Amino acid sequence: MLILKTLQRGPLHGYAIAQRIHLISEDVLQVEEGSLYPALQRMLIKGWVKADWSQSETGRRVRLYRLTTMGRKQLDTEISEFDRVIKAVYKVIEAS
Repeated sequence: MLILKTLQRGPLHGYAIAQRIHLISEDVLQVEEGSLYPALQRMLIKGWVKADWSQSETGRRVRLYRLTTMGRKQLDTEISEFDRVIKAVYKVIEAS
């Protein structure tokens, strides 16, 4: 969900995705390479993201990932499910 949400703002390469999540979460969340790239690969296979090779500002070859229409729909589904779970957790906390 976080990767899809991050890509909603526009295409990014893997390192930039991880950095943006880390920055926006104020250093609370870290996305490790060992988790990020397999997740991106699964999203490519499912059609949630597309990727194109490009050149970074430093001249390195990078793979830019962008959200697809299917990915936007999946993001909506993921956010709805996350919201449902969070509400349930709060109900349990408040009942105790």
